[in-house]
Amino acid sequence: MSNLMYNTMWHQTQEALNSLLDKEFQKMTEPQGNKVLVFQMLATFYIKYVQIFRSMENVYDQIVHPQKRMLIRKVLDGVMGRILELKNEMVELEMTEFHYFDDILQDLKLSPQQLDVPIPRYFLKERLEVIKGREKILAKILAECGLNLPDMKYAVKSIALEEAVKLIQIAERARQGRLRALFMKQIFLQECRAKEMKLLGQKLSDTSLAALQIQKVWRGFYQCKKTVKEREDEMVFLGMKPPPLFNEVSDAIVQSEQVKNLRNEVQLKHEQNYQEALVNIKEDLRMMEGPDIKEHLQDQIRQWFIECRNLTGTFPDYPNEEDGGSAVIFSNKTPEQVIEDVIAAQEEEEKLKKKKKKKEEKESKPKKGKKEKEKKVTPKEKAVKEEDEEWKMSPSLFLQLMEEGNSIYKDMWMNKDESWNFPQDYDPELIKEEKRKELEMEIRIQVDELMRQELKNLKLAVNKEMEIPPRPMKGTKQNKGKKGRKGKRGKKEKDLTADRTIESLYQELVEEGLLIQPLKVNLSDYIGEYSYLGTTLRQVAIEPMPSLLDVRQLITLYGILPLGSAEVHERAPLVKSLLLAGPSGVGKKMLVHAICTETGANLFNLSASNIAGKYPGKTGLQMMIHLVFKVARQLQPSVVWIQDTEKTFYKKVPQAEKRLEPKRLKRHLPKLLKLLKPDDRILIVGTTHRPFDAELQPFCKVYQKIILVPRPDYASRYVLWKQIILRNGGELTNALNISCLSKVTDGFTQGQIVQVVKEVLTERRIRQQAHKPLTAIEFITMMTNMNPVYREEEENFKTWYAKTPLGKKRVLSLTVGGNKEKEKDKGKKGKRGKKK
Repeated sequence: MSNLMYNTMWHQTQEALNSLLDKEFQKMTEPQGNKVLVFQMLATFYIKYVQIFRSMENVYDQIVHPQKRMLIRKVLDGVMGRILELKNEMVELEMTEFHYFDDILQDLKLSPQQLDVPIPRYFLKERLEVIKGREKILAKILAECGLNLPDMKYAVKSIALEEAVKLIQIAERARQGRLRALFMKQIFLQECRAKEMKLLGQKLSDTSLAALQIQKVWRGFYQCKKTVKEREDEMVFLGMKPPPLFNEVSDAIVQSEQVKNLRNEVQLKHEQNYQEALVNIKEDLRMMEGPDIKEHLQDQIRQWFIECRNLTGTFPDYPNEEDGGSAVIFSNKTPEQVIEDVIAAQEEEEKLKKKKKKKEEKESKPKKGKKEKEKKVTPKEKAVKEEDEEWKMSPSLFLQLMEEGNSIYKDMWMNKDESWNFPQDYDPELIKEEKRKELEMEIRIQVDELMRQELKNLKLAVNKEMEIPPRPMKGTKQNKGKKGRKGKRGKKEKDLTADRTIESLYQELVEEGLLIQPLKVNLSDYIGEYSYLGTTLRQVAIEPMPSLLDVRQLITLYGILPLGSAEVHERAPLVKSLLLAGPSGVGKKMLVHAICTETGANLFNLSASNIAGKYPGKTGLQMMIHLVFKVARQLQPSVVWIQDTEKTFYKKVPQAEKRLEPKRLKRHLPKLLKLLKPDDRILIVGTTHRPFDAELQPFCKVYQKIILVPRPDYASRYVLWKQIILRNGGELTNALNISCLSKVTDGFTQGQIVQVVKEVLTERRIRQQAHKPLTAIEFITMMTNMNPVYREEEENFKTWYAKTPLGKKRVLSLTVGGNKEKEKDKGKKGKRGKKK
């Protein structure tokens, strides 16, 4: 795709964003009362922002103009943050983390797959060198410590010479036996043919009969092949089977990948040129325009001196450097406007003095009737007020950012003629405008120093005045800094390792096994399907279990996007901790590693089993926490993982685990969460398969967001079986009934499916597929010794989740809504009875 196409895509996306912003500002001003309509409005905005995000991310990844990319990045961060804000609004409105938009998607004519929130590629692109460098250091430390154990699959086991000879003899005898059996079979077939020839005798001498027999066999074979081909074509036409060569990479895709890689190289080249131009153009401006700017500023300030002297009779006070110097006075103003401001300021000072006197007089008089004015509000009135209160959207921190980006686009790029800039390199005129302002500010500081001295000399020469220190301008923070600092000074964390480098702390954590190497797993590897019955089930008052696609979206929204972008993390609704709860084998551990892979984050393991026996005692625990969070802050983004986190909050510690002290972190985790600030890109992630064993209240206080990770449903299992078999070297044929396999394996988790596929698809079995295709029974027999997740266990998770803060609110909102409807019905019946 050419530069022109990506530019067109950008302009279309900006237009869509502009119209969406207008609609959102309209809706924000309108009062909203009906919760159903409010949710539909929020959901529509959310879906449209996701579409804009997908398009904008694609444009940012491929456009090569450096100045355009800066603006697109600004808007992209704004859109990302707004998506998170709208998600937060929907959660607070519906009291659930999972939402279903079937009806809205139908209205907008979109497929559920288009709801998938993309992960911006620049998260890894821009930090690629840092991530690679860190991986090398980590691998080196692990190699020195001997912690990177070799893969056991390729481990060589040594055996005795006699045993080795015996094994070779067995294999050779078996080979000779197979050859002998094949030779004897050929002899037997030859004898059979000879007997048939004798029996047929003269019949075979007739060539016409022989030709007829050959034709019959050939036509039967040909018709059979033709029928199979027609059946396959029909299945492809109906969309029940992929077309031939569907999984093979076409030449067009290969070529597009090459173009993308080339475009990335051009991006880097243009960015380097732009950075060099920022320095060179500024220096050229300093040489060419610097003297003129200096002279103009001096003339402007001298004229101000003279005009002020003529109007007020005295020379003005020169503003301090802390206040901004002469820039405060001459910010886009003519000398005449400056003089008017000086006179207005003097008049305002006089008015303020008069007002202060009046206030002092009023305050001195005793105040009466305060108690009379205060009115008591009854509980009924409070209830009425709460009912009458209309829903209001929380103030957004990203709408302004998007509006700024949109206005810059309109002013600068919307109608810009770029016919001269075919390669899409930087625009020198835009750099000149920007650097001219910077240069003017730098020269102004020098001019201010000269003009202060000149004003001092004028005062001495003309008025013979002594130098009086200038008063600070109103609204400045001069002389308040020290007091403010003293007042705001709170308890700071003691740096227990002030004398040590981050490199040494990093190495210590790796050696202790607290900083581990994350597995390279992408979030797209977490295979799942959209829940198509979510809205239908909710309409009949049944709370559906979330689908795997819903879980994947929440991981993107709460984990990956904030960790990947500092701008989004600072302004978006802050998520400090995340809990993944679900049965064993549903992919909780994989999701933790996927967060690290997609954002290039460090992974710290503070699981109860991992910290057992490390840094003993109270001081040791403090040191361990200090080390982890100091390195996590310095090398952010970071993920702190607590596996089997229910152990940290045990109701009663089992006797076998008492010596391991699993509850060491229980008191410290809430304190650590309070210390995390918006600029700390650190996420605490807990995983648990037995949340019922933990104390509910402290457990839910630590984890802000709780995500239920379910067992896969039929649709997810169908996709999962297909993908896992293909990824492990299997071939999908008509002999393998995936639909049957998915139905039979109801309740089995992703982990179990992966394990079974790996056990069945050995190297030998993969080679045999050409003459012996895979069948469903091979996989099913392997699963007979595994225990599935029964519905009772899934219900236990649902009932536990209903006891969490958000779960309680959800249940309460549903019951309150139902009660209100009943009360209305009762009221209507009562009125009818009275009429009678």
